[in-house]
Amino acid sequence: MTVLASLLALAAFAFFAWRRLLTYLHIYQQEEYDSPRFLRWLIKTRSFDQRATLNAALLSGALYALHRFTALQPRMLTLLAGLSFALLFLTAALREQNPIKAAKKKLVMTSRAKRIHALAFALCLLATYPLSALPTPLIWILAIQIIPLMLTWGNGLLSPFEQAIKKKIMDEARARLAEVNPETVGVTGSFGKTSVKHILGHILRVNAPTLYTPGSVNTLMGVSRIIRENLDDGCKFFIVEMGAYGRGSIARLCDLTPPKAGIITAIGEAHVERFKTLDNVARTKFELAEAVLANAKQPIIIHESVLAQDYAREFVARERARFIVCGQSPDADMVIEKFEQTATGLTISMRHQGHTHALFVPLYGEHHVGNVALAFATALSLGIPAERASAALRTVPQIQHRLEVKPQTDGTFTIDDAYNANPLGFKSALKLLRQLGETQKGRCILVTPGLVEMGDKHDQAHRELGREAAKYADIVLAVAADRIPTFVEGFQSVEPQKLIQPVPSFAAARLWLGQNLRANDVVLLENDLPDLYETRLCL
Repeated sequence: MTVLASLLALAAFAFFAWRRLLTYLHIYQQEEYDSPRFLRWLIKTRSFDQRATLNAALLSGALYALHRFTALQPRMLTLLAGLSFALLFLTAALREQNPIKAAKKKLVMTSRAKRIHALAFALCLLATYPLSALPTPLIWILAIQIIPLMLTWGNGLLSPFEQAIKKKIMDEARARLAEVNPETVGVTGSFGKTSVKHILGHILRVNAPTLYTPGSVNTLMGVSRIIRENLDDGCKFFIVEMGAYGRGSIARLCDLTPPKAGIITAIGEAHVERFKTLDNVARTKFELAEAVLANAKQPIIIHESVLAQDYAREFVARERARFIVCGQSPDADMVIEKFEQTATGLTISMRHQGHTHALFVPLYGEHHVGNVALAFATALSLGIPAERASAALRTVPQIQHRLEVKPQTDGTFTIDDAYNANPLGFKSALKLLRQLGETQKGRCILVTPGLVEMGDKHDQAHRELGREAAKYADIVLAVAADRIPTFVEGFQSVEPQKLIQPVPSFAAARLWLGQNLRANDVVLLENDLPDLYETRLCL
C-alpha cells in the first residue's frame, strides 16, 4: 500500500508538471525560447509557484506533527503522506489554465514547442523519481520549483538537433529563392516596417505577382518557412520584413534573402532595451543598406528622420546617390508637401523629380503619411509607373491592428491599434481618437498598458505620453498601471479632473467598457501587450 501511495503521488505530480510546463512554455515561446530572457522574466515578475509550494509546506508540517506527537506507525504515515500529496498535486493540476486555449496570445504547439515540452517533462520525472523516495516530504517543494528550469535545460539539450533542423529549412529556402529569383525588397526599422510592407505589398501585388511575409513574421525561421511554403513560380517581387534582435540580425536575414532594394523606416527607441544605445540600433538597421549596396544597383529608401543618427547620416553622405530620402524637408528626394486626415482616409501631395503626385490612401493616422511615402518611392524605383502606383494606393485595405477603425453594432467606434509599439504612432493614434470623437460627438476613451522595451527612457517616454493623452482622451483605462506610474502622473498633471481608471488586464478593461460605453463613444485600444508583459503569473 505504501508503494502504491508513493506511485500515486508521483503520478499526480507528473500530471501537475505536464500542465505547469505548458504554462511556463507559453511565456518561453513569447520570449522566442531565449533562456536568459525567460529567466530574467521569471525573476523580475517573481512568477514562481506559491500556492502549491505553500500547501506542500503546510502538509509537510502537518505530517511532521503527526510523526512527532502521535503514535502513528511509519507505514501508515508514509501511506497518508503519499495520498495527501497525490491529492495536492491533482488539485493543483486541475486548477492550471490551458494556455493553448485560455490566453490572449495563445500557446502554439509547434514541432519545436512539443519537443521542448516533452523533454522538459522527462527531465522533471527523472529528477523527481529519486526525490520522491527520500524520507522528507519537503523535497516535493524543490520538485515544484525546478519545473521552469527544466524548459531551459531541455531546450539546451535539444540545441544541436534544432540547429540541424534550422539549417535544413534555411538551405531549402535559399534553393527555392534562387530557383524563382524574384526581386527581393528588405524592410526594416524600429517601427513602421509592417505597415510599409503592407502598403508596398498591395501596390506591387496589384501590378505583378508578389509575395510578402505575413503579419509580423520577420525572423530567419519565419521567413524561411514562408519561402518554402508560399513562394510560387513566376513571383516577381518578394518583400521581406526584417526584425532586429541584436547586432547581425539583419545581416543574417540579408544572407538568406539577398535584397535588391531596401527600406529603412525609422531608428527609434522601440526595442532600445535590447540594443542599449540608438547608435547600436542604427548600425544594425544599416546592415540592410550594406547588403543592398553589395548585391544590387537599386536604391535604399529611408525616412528623413533616420538621418538624426550620426552613423546613419555619415553612411548616407558617403553613398548619397544610392539613397532616396522621403520626408517633409525640401531637401528630400520624395517631398511630402502637404497631407490631411479625412473621415475616409489620408490625402497626400508629394513631389518627386519635378512631378507632383496627388495621392489618396484609405488609412487612418498621420504617421502613415511617411509610410505611404516610403512605399510609393520604392514602387517607383522598382519600375511601377506613378499613375499605377497611385491607383493601387486608393484600394489599400486597412492594416490589421494598426489604427484599424471599426464601427460597432452598438453605435460606438473602436480604433484597434493593438500592435503599435512606439511613441510616434501612439501620439498619432491619440489625434485620430479626438478627431473621430468630435465627428461622432461621443467620448474619447483610451485603453492602454503603455509601451515596452523602452530601456532607461521608459519613465520619461510614458510621462510625456500621459500628458499627451490628457489633451485628447476624456477617459483612460490604464492596464497594469503599476508598470506605467509616470504615465498616470503625466495624465493627472495636465487634467486632474479627468478619469484615469487602473485595470489589471485587457479583460478587465473590456468588462468596464461593457458596463459603461454609450452610443457614439470612440475607444482607442493602444498596444495590447503580450501576456508576459501584462501581469505576473499567479501560481
